[in-house]
Amino acid sequence: MSGAWARERFAAARVARLATSGESGQPHLVPIVFALDGDTIVTAVDGKPKSGAPLRRLANIESNPQVSLLVDAYDEDWTRLWWARADGAAQVVPADSPAGSRGLARLVERYAPYSANSPPGPVIVISVQRWSGWSAESR
Repeated sequence: MSGAWARERFAAARVARLATSGESGQPHLVPIVFALDGDTIVTAVDGKPKSGAPLRRLANIESNPQVSLLVDAYDEDWTRLWWARADGAAQVVPADSPAGSRGLARLVERYAPYSANSPPGPVIVISVQRWSGWSAESR
């Protein structure tokens, strides 16, 4: 599938999976909410309880900024299956930085719960270097 097709699927998705890996090479995968701004994806650490501090995704990005994000659709009718992936370079920025503030504004626009309780951050900003995907319909 084309990069434009994959980007379009990302724009419509409500949740993605963020894959990072640190110095050890051990993969780490977490579900995230996100906003798309051109070829940039933003997500933030929000106020929901987390399993540990510091967050592994943040530490991983600091040591290895290469990340992948995946959105997909599953259906018992396997002719309707698809997935889209964004590969890129991530950076962690403070919520009060220009990039952090812009990212948080995009997230608040996209997700109603954030309008009452904006994420404290930090913000992860991902510059997408490659969009890719697959669809059963393309066969």
